[in-house]
Amino acid sequence: MNSNSMPRSISLRRSVLSVPAINSRALEKTHGLDCDAIIFDLEDSVAPEKKAEAREKLKAFFSGKPLANKERIIRINTLSSTFGHADMELVRTLEPDAVLLPKVNEPQDVMSVGDLLADADAPESLRIWAMIETPRGILNAAAIAEAGRTQGSRLDCFVLGLNDLRKETGVLPQPGRTYLVPWLMQVVLAVRAYGLDAIDSVFNDFRDADAFDTECAHARAMGFDGKMLIHPAQIEAANRNFGPDASAIAEAEAIIAAFADPAAEGLNVINVNGRMIERLHLVQAEGLVHKARLIAERQTAK
Repeated sequence: MNSNSMPRSISLRRSVLSVPAINSRALEKTHGLDCDAIIFDLEDSVAPEKKAEAREKLKAFFSGKPLANKERIIRINTLSSTFGHADMELVRTLEPDAVLLPKVNEPQDVMSVGDLLADADAPESLRIWAMIETPRGILNAAAIAEAGRTQGSRLDCFVLGLNDLRKETGVLPQPGRTYLVPWLMQVVLAVRAYGLDAIDSVFNDFRDADAFDTECAHARAMGFDGKMLIHPAQIEAANRNFGPDASAIAEAEAIIAAFADPAAEGLNVINVNGRMIERLHLVQAEGLVHKARLIAERQTAK
């Protein structure tokens, strides 16, 4: 079954902040942040000897005040590691919105976790996100996306991990990411082919606000839905760059109104302000307006 027969709800994923699960203070601060999603990290940011403690802290956090208006994602260690299965047991217990799988190399990495969740009768709302951060992951991006969108799959989103990818390929961390762009676009193409979202990689120097803003703008131009963040100071720029601006919302509303006109009934192409607009643009416009509505609702709920 292809992605066209599997409609997926539209989510806000402009700003996806990674928080070490071992850091109790950082966990509590997430309640007051204006990001769209939180990744509770049990992997890279937690030392091996602290993994069990991090799981207990995350369990305590989930049992406390609910985290409102944000997606909750738990990044686990690989299942082949000493910690992966204990992490998955925690995921099954806490039932976040998604589990983020590190170093996804091939379709089976996603499918095996989907089978574990199905065997545990986890709710369908518990989705799978995949970190694409290795050469094999980049090469297999389309196959992973295709397999992850078959009947019963839970795959929702790819997250780029360029630190590991640079390490494994020797590509230097240069402004503009010139030599990485072909790989980034390969991932964007894969997610668009199979109806997934794509989150751009972290920007390591959170003190360089101008360079971060520039990289967000480039990522948005490439087609990414949002950016993975390492510091709350990066939230505003991510929300601004990946969110719809007023002119885009106005244009989308004009397209929706034009197709709602009885004169457009049965037409696949219409004239909107001197431009030929197809029904595929209507679908895009409806998605953009829906995102704008979600943003407005969250601002009102503060």
